[in-house]
Amino acid sequence: MDTDNLRLFVMAAERLNISAAGRELGLAPAVASARLAKLEQELGAELLRRTTRKVSLSLEGSDFLPYAREILAQAEAAMAVLGGSGAGPKGTLRFAAPSSFAQLHIMPLLPAFHAAYPDLTLDLRLSDTRFDAIEGSFDLALRSAPLTDSSLKGRKLADDARILCASPGYLAAQGTPATPADLAGHRFIAWSNLEPRELINRAGDTAALDPAGMVCRAIVDDGDAQREATVTGAGLSINSLWSVAHEIAAGRLVRVLPEWKMNDRSVLWLVYPRSNVLTPKTRIFMDFLIGHLGGQPDWSG
Repeated sequence: MDTDNLRLFVMAAERLNISAAGRELGLAPAVASARLAKLEQELGAELLRRTTRKVSLSLEGSDFLPYAREILAQAEAAMAVLGGSGAGPKGTLRFAAPSSFAQLHIMPLLPAFHAAYPDLTLDLRLSDTRFDAIEGSFDLALRSAPLTDSSLKGRKLADDARILCASPGYLAAQGTPATPADLAGHRFIAWSNLEPRELINRAGDTAALDPAGMVCRAIVDDGDAQREATVTGAGLSINSLWSVAHEIAAGRLVRVLPEWKMNDRSVLWLVYPRSNVLTPKTRIFMDFLIGHLGGQPDWSG
């Protein structure tokens, strides 16, 4: 099976545009269409449905896509073992990450990464809502949670301490909680849901943070929006330390109950499907991120 045709299929499936995929590979639209037709003939299945208005994956194409990616990954890994052409990594790496983290800590690193690896393209999919690394067919993803999914493998990037914050103005007007019990009645900017959360202090004592006992008039699903609402004085909120370290250092936010943090054991993991070959380009990007962002307990970098 021609890996060039497989690569064309994967790119066309990701973009749902045969002409665009062909252009990226230096092929005229007619040539790209002919190559895909040849691949479909070899496989005995229609992979892409074409109409005059759009291209979509067929059921067979959707089933075949992860295998096509795996074949390409295996070929790339095999070439790397043999030394390849002696050139650096090439191609496209699909990487998913929370938007708020990426904007603060990954985007500033792009110039250095592109300077080191000029032939590698990053296809970044950024969202603060939960994503599925396998269904999304990502080469690599950043996830903030305990790594309990047996279908994934990963490497730790850094700890993800989650703390309570408020603006100096809010605390001046509403008072500063001295104990977890003092949180009752305070305004609270909730993240996604209103489930009770557990706090833990440095001595190992635990306490409940229950939004039901607070005044919740804003529920958000975007970390940047939550941080900015807190800066403006809308209430208390739970934030990852990496999200608010600069605001705390600048005095725009104050850590509330500084002896306490969320007891959720959250860690920033770089994860990839267990079934995937860890290709050179994926390993390179993992090493790059860990080299620049790993081991930053205060995230002031």
